[in-house]
Amino acid sequence: MSKLGQPQLPESIKLGQHVVIEEGVTIGENVTIGHHTVILKNTIIGDNVIIGSNCVLGVKKSGNQKMRASNVKQPHLIIGENTKIGNHVTIYAGSEIADHVFVADHASIRENSTIGSQTVIGRGAIVELNTSIGKRCTIQTLAYITGDTILEDDVFIGPCVSMSNDKYMGLKPYELKGAHIKKGAKIGNNATLLPNVTIGENAIVGAGSVVTKDVQPNETVVGVPAKKISKINSNDAEK
Repeated sequence: MSKLGQPQLPESIKLGQHVVIEEGVTIGENVTIGHHTVILKNTIIGDNVIIGSNCVLGVKKSGNQKMRASNVKQPHLIIGENTKIGNHVTIYAGSEIADHVFVADHASIRENSTIGSQTVIGRGAIVELNTSIGKRCTIQTLAYITGDTILEDDVFIGPCVSMSNDKYMGLKPYELKGAHIKKGAKIGNNATLLPNVTIGENAIVGAGSVVTKDVQPNETVVGVPAKKISKINSNDAEK
């Protein structure tokens, strides 16, 4: 292991081969870190966290003049207790991962994002900057959560769902804003959400749909563009 700045490590830590831990890192008790993983400066890791191999945690944001600022609220990456992180995961500084989160292999989480407790971030999923994801959400394999998006608690995002936040695709000024997906909503496989749409509580978006306007609570929409087919009872949605 390479210890840059000789951080204080608890005796209970379990380290793989060729782990790099930079100065200012704080690590709790009973943490496991896999081979070739890099923990960058000032990252905070809670108790009982498991981190896979070949991860990079605490990446500092970078870019060029064309890219916008991410308005990071706090400068460090924070990972809560009992969280599990797979292999080849990249998480940026300025984000906060709550307790009991699972982040699968090859996932990426950008800066200024928050992930609520007991949420699952699936294999190869991408969470862009300035995004808020609530508690007990499921983000499945290869889903793309664009920047400036809000997911409330208990939201389900199916595999390969795609979202956008730029209505004019860079042609003229626009306040970037992704979807606001409210509590208990479900988005089916390969659905596409256009910028600044709201998906109401317990609504369902069918697989392959393209959502161009707001979806009302308890509403089911399908198609291209997505249109209402029925309403569901909120009590049924909770079962």
